[in-house]
Amino acid sequence: MTGRRVVVTGIGTINPLGNSIEEYFSNLEKGVSGAAPITHFDAEKFKTRFACEVKNYDPTRYFDRKEVRKYDLFTQYALIAAEQAVADSALDLEKVDKEQVGVIWSSGIGGLKSFFDECLGYAAGDGTPRFSPFFIPRMIADIAAGFISMKYGFMGPNYCTVSACASSNHGMIAAMEAIRYGKADVMVTGGSEAAVNEPSVGGFNSMQALSTRNDDPVHASRPFDKDRDGFVIGEGAGALILEEYEHAKARGAKIYCEIVGGGASADAYHFTAPHPEGKGAMKAMRDAIKDAGITPGEIDYVNVHGTSTPAGDIPELKAVAGVLGDHVYDINISSTKSMTGHLLGAAGAVEALACIFALTHGVVPPTINCENLDPEIDSKLNLTLNTAQKRDVKCALSNTFGFGGHNSTVIFRKL
Repeated sequence: MTGRRVVVTGIGTINPLGNSIEEYFSNLEKGVSGAAPITHFDAEKFKTRFACEVKNYDPTRYFDRKEVRKYDLFTQYALIAAEQAVADSALDLEKVDKEQVGVIWSSGIGGLKSFFDECLGYAAGDGTPRFSPFFIPRMIADIAAGFISMKYGFMGPNYCTVSACASSNHGMIAAMEAIRYGKADVMVTGGSEAAVNEPSVGGFNSMQALSTRNDDPVHASRPFDKDRDGFVIGEGAGALILEEYEHAKARGAKIYCEIVGGGASADAYHFTAPHPEGKGAMKAMRDAIKDAGITPGEIDYVNVHGTSTPAGDIPELKAVAGVLGDHVYDINISSTKSMTGHLLGAAGAVEALACIFALTHGVVPPTINCENLDPEIDSKLNLTLNTAQKRDVKCALSNTFGFGGHNSTVIFRKL
C-alpha cells in the first residue's frame, strides 16, 4: 500500500433488499430474496418475467415533479444513495473544502430506459424529430456523477467509470487512488443501475443469460447450485464516502473500515464469457492483495462475483483457490447476488456494503438458494450456504467481473 490511507466514513443504498442501509443489512443477515414478478413493464411475452426491483419506490418522495423529468431512474437512485452517505458521514458542508471533495460514480449502462422511450416516441410519429431536451443528459452514464457534484458543490475529480459489471469496483479504486495521491481529501463513490426494462431484459434473454425460473422467482438466483440457469437482473445504487484517514480523524468522523487495495485486469479471452481458468480474475485478486500490502492468509471473507451462471461461478471459485491456496478452506465465501440479484454496474458498490456489514457486524451474509451443490465445486469450501454465519471478519475481498473481460477487486480491512 502506498500513499495516504483511505477510510470509509459514510454509506448509503437503495436496492432490492432495502431503501436504507439499516433495511439492507437486516435483510442480508436474514437471507431474504429480492426477486419478484416485474412491475416496471408488462413482461408477459418475455422469457424472463421477474427481477430484483427496488420496492415501494415513489420518486416524488425524494424529488419534486420538475426534478423527476430531468433524471433517468439510475440517476434518481444515485442521488438517493449519495444523499444517505453524505448525511451518514456527518461532513460539515459549510466548512469542508469543496475543491478537495470529488465524485467518481459508476454505471454499466446508464439511462437505457430514457433512450428506449425517446426512440419509441420517434418511431411512433411521422418522422418529425420531437425529442425531449432532457433526452441526452438523462441518458449519458456520467450524468449521475455530475448531478451529485452540483447538489453539494463538490469541485474535486468528477467522472464516471464504465466497465460493465466491473464498473463500481473500478470507480472505488479510482476514488481511493485520488485520495491516496493527494488529488482529493474526500470522495463520493459508488454505482447505480436501472436496467429492469424491455431492452435490457430482452437483450439478456436473447443471450440466454437470465434465469427463466418464472414459477419460482424467489429461488431463481442460486449461485453454485447445479440447477442454476442464469442470473436475475437487479437495480438500485450503493454509495460510499471515502476519506483520507487523518482528515477523518481530525473532524472526529465515524470510521467504518479502511479500503486498502484494488486490482484490475483483463481476461483477453471472450467478449461475454469469463476465462475458463479464471486467469484474469486471479491477476486482479493478486494485484489487490499486493496493493493492500497484506498476505493471502489475512483474507477472512470473499464476496464473489457469483452471478448464478453455469459459465461464471466455477472459474471464479477456482481463481479464488488459486490465489489463496490452502487458506481458501479457512475463509468464508458468499454470493450476495443470490439475494439482491445482479445490479450490473452497481453490483460492486452494493457488494462493498455487504463486506462492510461483515466487517462491522461480525456476520457473513449467506449464499441463499443453494440446495444441490454443483458436483464440480469443491465441497470443502465454506460457501456460507443458506444461513448467515458469525465470524470476526478483519479483512474482506470483493470481486466484480464484466462483459469485455474486465475484472476488478477491492479489499476492505477493519481498523
